[in-house]
Amino acid sequence: MLAIFIRDLRLSVRAGGGALIGVIFFLAVVATIPFGVGPDLNLLSRIGPAILWIGALLACLLGLDRLFQADREDGSLDLLVMESDRHMLALTILIKCLAHWTASVLPLAFTAPLLGLFMNMTPNAIGATTLTLLIGTPFMAFIGAAGAAVAVTLPRGGLLISVLVLPLTIPVLIFGVSASYAAVNDPAPFLPPFLILSALTLFSAVIGPAAAALALRHATD
Repeated sequence: MLAIFIRDLRLSVRAGGGALIGVIFFLAVVATIPFGVGPDLNLLSRIGPAILWIGALLACLLGLDRLFQADREDGSLDLLVMESDRHMLALTILIKCLAHWTASVLPLAFTAPLLGLFMNMTPNAIGATTLTLLIGTPFMAFIGAAGAAVAVTLPRGGLLISVLVLPLTIPVLIFGVSASYAAVNDPAPFLPPFLILSALTLFSAVIGPAAAALALRHATD
């Protein structure tokens, strides 16, 4: 499993600068917001956590189509499906998702504090948003694996993956933004939405790889 993680990590780094493209897209989404809402610093500070979360979720969608693409092109995906039972295949997909998250999504969380300053957010809001992104963005990799597995045999499945995955991210967006706002607003408790966000990520770590393994088996039949 460690060899698979290192291999996928190297492939993600070599695949056309996926992390850099995600960070640039994240920056572009956040940078365009002030032009739409105006130069009101108080308004930007209030909506900052929501904008960072929306930008991060959209940036996460960019590299999902490459999750199984390299394996399918070199034929290793068929060997992986044929030689692994259901549980081992799901575990392998889990490792691949962690490698994808580390290479392509984790840099977005590290970029969030800088963009939070751009949005005139307070230090508490920046810290809470960064923490919730670290906990919540793995959900995108785990659930996105199921969408990538469904579209793996399609020549242009990137748009289909976005259509399938984006509606499923709404609960994570709601509780991630709620936890970020709760860290700034004293009457609102931070822990309940944060724990629900963590539970959603753990739930997706079980459901996402299992669904992706089932979709890959049907796709290679």
